[in-house]
Amino acid sequence: MIIFINDIPVRILAPGEIPEPGLITSTIDVNVETPSLSNLFHHILLTHVKGENLDFIFGMLSSNVPTALQSLTLSIEPYEIFEHYLAEKFKIIKAAGGLIRKKNKFLMIYRLKKWDLPKGKKEKKETYRETAVREIEEECNVTVKIGDKICTTWHTYTMNKRNMLKKTKWYLMDVQDDSKMKPNQEEDIEALRWMSKKEVYHALEHSYNSIRHVFSSYYNNLEVEKE
Repeated sequence: MIIFINDIPVRILAPGEIPEPGLITSTIDVNVETPSLSNLFHHILLTHVKGENLDFIFGMLSSNVPTALQSLTLSIEPYEIFEHYLAEKFKIIKAAGGLIRKKNKFLMIYRLKKWDLPKGKKEKKETYRETAVREIEEECNVTVKIGDKICTTWHTYTMNKRNMLKKTKWYLMDVQDDSKMKPNQEEDIEALRWMSKKEVYHALEHSYNSIRHVFSSYYNNLEVEKE
């Protein structure tokens, strides 16, 4: 599980899970050394994390993002305390979105000075897949054929002084009709653009880590399918 806090990816290791090879640059055992802004840089693994450490870690990342920190991985003991922590500290918002293909191009939206992908909140009695299709139609005025799920992202934010955690399921889609495509300005979308793989690469330099994760998951799935 990966949670994006202030756009910093925080990976939570499941019981028995180990970090991906080459992902970690240094390890801190919280029983020996207290994590702080001064020792969090590059790709850090925190081991033996306990419940009392979570408030400090989440609070630190939410208010004072270490500028040199690229990712954080947590090994929590026991794992169940993390699930209880999320349920107690955050209101969970469910959402869905899509990575839309048109031959060899992808549809990206420009919103709040960032390149993004269309997504939105799930309504009652709606499935995630129904949400994803509806949101694409509402935000971009295009119709799509929905395919397989790509991944799930989680990110935190604050609304009315309350901690929120948005769970977004992402689906691969193929465009069916984009003849009336236009940005929904009521959703703060300034522009829509079909981009080649090279253009996406440059656009992601002005995007969010969670959106980079969606594209990375998509390309990784392609490699698995080829094998």
